[in-house]
Amino acid sequence: MTADRWRHALVIAMPYAWLLLFFAAPFAIVLKISLADQAIGIPPYTPLMAEGKIQATIANYQFLFSDSLYARAYLNALWYAAWATFGCLLIGYPLAYGIVRAPLPWRSTLLLFVILPFWTSYLIRVYAWIGLLKGNGLINNLLIGAGLIHEPLALINDAFAIYVGLIYTYLPYMVLPLYAALEKLDPALLEAASDLGCRPSTAFRRVTLPLSMPGVIAGCLLVFIPMCGEFVIPDLLGGPNQLMIGKVLWDEFFTNRDWPVASAVAVAMLVLLVLPMAAVRRQLTGESV
Repeated sequence: MTADRWRHALVIAMPYAWLLLFFAAPFAIVLKISLADQAIGIPPYTPLMAEGKIQATIANYQFLFSDSLYARAYLNALWYAAWATFGCLLIGYPLAYGIVRAPLPWRSTLLLFVILPFWTSYLIRVYAWIGLLKGNGLINNLLIGAGLIHEPLALINDAFAIYVGLIYTYLPYMVLPLYAALEKLDPALLEAASDLGCRPSTAFRRVTLPLSMPGVIAGCLLVFIPMCGEFVIPDLLGGPNQLMIGKVLWDEFFTNRDWPVASAVAVAMLVLLVLPMAAVRRQLTGESV
């Protein structure tokens, strides 16, 4: 094999090696634990191989389907993630479109403002929202000081706080792929649409929006999937009564120390998320997954 072919093979192999090391291998470990039984000890589960025999069980997955808690937690996670993704799209699309239409020297600065929150710890940003939303927080104090309300509003420990936290945290992941898609659009297409008699709203609906759909799909997938497994935001902003699958997963691992059931929850969540999302992407883009 020539040197060029070796370099070409190495470039192709590197991303596959990355996926194998940081995705496939951890997933295989979690899958192995999900097929074991809970045990008292370190590690807190039985070995998959004992006395030369495979001792795998699907009892943990059967338990998931027998207890409605996990179904409700999963559906709640889908509900919160779907609406928060819609909110990110409503805010992120005009924001990305405005950045693309801004003068060229301003675009880098505006993009910097979008990614600026990444320079601060994720946990600190969530705690900052606690200070803003709590009963004696900044927002309630401003509203009371302005005479708009007479007693603090309940802005935290409910669904509203979860939506605020999710949209704020994941908005940059929506804006960046939308900006990348919109920036590639040829302005001559809109000029041609205008010359053919299209109003700006019609040109946007029939030209800009369809051509930016790859960015819309990428942005929605980037925010929806991690939102479904979110733990920190529901736990800190939603309070103890807000049930989501990420919180259930945490409780199984660290409170109940039932690693096999927790691993089964993680595997089931991955399958129930990845397969429908891959099917949706294939349907919308017409590409193979």
